[in-house]
This record gives sequence, C-alpha cells and structure tokens, in this order.
Amino acid sequence: MTSSDSSRPKGRRRRGEQPMVPRAEFESYYGRPVIKAPAWSAQDIAGYFFLGGLAGAGSVLAAGAHLTGRPRTATALKISSLTAVSLSAAALIHDLGRPSRFPNMLRVFKPTSPMSVGSWLLSAYAPAAGAAAASAVTGRLPRVGATATGAAALLGPAVATYTAVLAADTAVPAWHGVHRELPYLFAASATAAAAGMALVTGPTSENAAARWAAGSAALADLAITEAVERRLGPVAETYREGRAGTLLRTARALTAVGALGGALLGGRHRTASALSGLALLAGSACTRFGVFAAGIASAEDPKYTVVPQRERVEQRQ
Repeated sequence: MTSSDSSRPKGRRRRGEQPMVPRAEFESYYGRPVIKAPAWSAQDIAGYFFLGGLAGAGSVLAAGAHLTGRPRTATALKISSLTAVSLSAAALIHDLGRPSRFPNMLRVFKPTSPMSVGSWLLSAYAPAAGAAAASAVTGRLPRVGATATGAAALLGPAVATYTAVLAADTAVPAWHGVHRELPYLFAASATAAAAGMALVTGPTSENAAARWAAGSAALADLAITEAVERRLGPVAETYREGRAGTLLRTARALTAVGALGGALLGGRHRTASALSGLALLAGSACTRFGVFAAGIASAEDPKYTVVPQRERVEQRQ
C-alpha cells in the first residue's frame, strides 16, 4: 500500500475511478407493484370524473347563455348540469359501496383532503344547480333562479376540476407526476363536453358561443396533453400505450372533429351541430377514461414508480 493510498479516507474513490460493480437494475418483490393501485371502479370513478366536469362547465356556459339572451340553450344546460351532477353523485356512492358513507364524509371539513373538500363542494353545488334548473323549467321565482344560476356558475369550475386534484393527490405516478397540469386538462375536457351539450340541445341560432368554446377547448386539450407527456418523461408511455393510449387518441380525434364540425357547419345545419356536439361529448368521456386507465397502468407496473424516483435522486446528487 502506498502512502497516497493510506492517506485517502476509507471508502472514498480517487477522481475518475469507476465502480467495479455494474449499476443494478430496478426490481420489485416477485415483480409485484411497488404501490397499490386504487381500488376504484373504472365505470364509476371515470364516469364520476366525466359527469362532474360536464355539470360544472355546463353551469358556467348556462350562466353565460342566461346573461346573453339565449334562453333555450341556458335552460337545456341547466337541466343537463342537474342531471350530470345527480348521476355523478350516484356513481360516487355506488363506488363507495354504501349510501351512508357519503353523508359520513360531511361530518368534518378537512381543507387538506381533496375528498372532503369535494364532498362539501358537491353538497353546495347540487342544490344550486337544482334550483336553477327548476326555475328555468317552471318559469317561477326568476330572481331565485338567477341567483342559483350565478351560484352554480361560481362553483362550476371547482366541480369540473377538483377530481383532477383528487387523483393527483395519490401516489399513482401517471397522476401525481402531473399534479400541476391535470386540473387544466380536466378543465379543457369539461369545457368541450359542455360546449358539445350546448350544440346537441340548443338551437343553431344560439350556439355561436358554444362553437367558440369548443374550438378553444380543443386547442387547449391538445396543448395540455403534450405538456403532460413532456412532464411525465418515461411514465408518459402509459398515456400512449394500451387501453389508455387507444382512448386518448380516440379522444383527440373526436374532440378535433367535433370542434371543426361545429365551427364550419354547426351554425347552419342542425344535424351537423348535434353530431359535432356528440363527438365532443364522446371525446371528453374518452379523455377521462383514458387518464384513469393510464393511472392504473402506471400503478401496476413497478418501473413507473422506481425509475422516476431514481432519476430524481440522481438529479439532486
């Protein structure tokens, strides 16, 4: 042993030295997932995501139609929002297993819990949406109806996007890794769905704003989806492959066709307007189901948990 070797602290390698043992590849116990995938039903929870978005964004568009003198579109969207939030709550309760579990969540209010905030949000939004729809259909208590319409519109954006916060608050890599972008993606998808509902149910003479909203939502959806894939790095495979990839490619195609059809033909042809609206609704549903499928796929494959963690450690070092 030379003097230089004896003076070097034990365990420290000289500059330029390479480890003799190759870097170990990641593995998990018997190939099992590192994290537990959410025990959520795709039909219930992905449907809950979609219906909540349709309800919340629909209330915003309904308020706009109400204020700008588009009564038939406003009434249709108010009814749609009430129906959607009712079905959304039913899907959530069905996934919970027992109806009593939903009111139990209202015993306390935890601002740090997306589920708690969401439960209270639905409890405040649903009566407002109901009162707005009832007044529009019966023509009674117009001032109460206008107030309820405004309240539903104020709560609508939160209703449309809080489910993204709920998903991103988990350890699921494909959701948590885009906790900043996911609410914007849900907002764009919800806007496309609400605009589609307006094109389906409203007269062509009142759908100019819905067609503009559909076009804006389609562009935003495309841009945010690209941002999501850039942010996720290797985990973005879950958004491009398998069931999720098929759903999300279908969603982009349907949203683009619906927005383009609405812009070019929706203002002149009732059939074209309805078909464009249906394409937007289907595209929004595929987006929510695709994001859900991507999350489950990322939780079930251990590499999507281990590799990003290792990359973050190396970057800090």
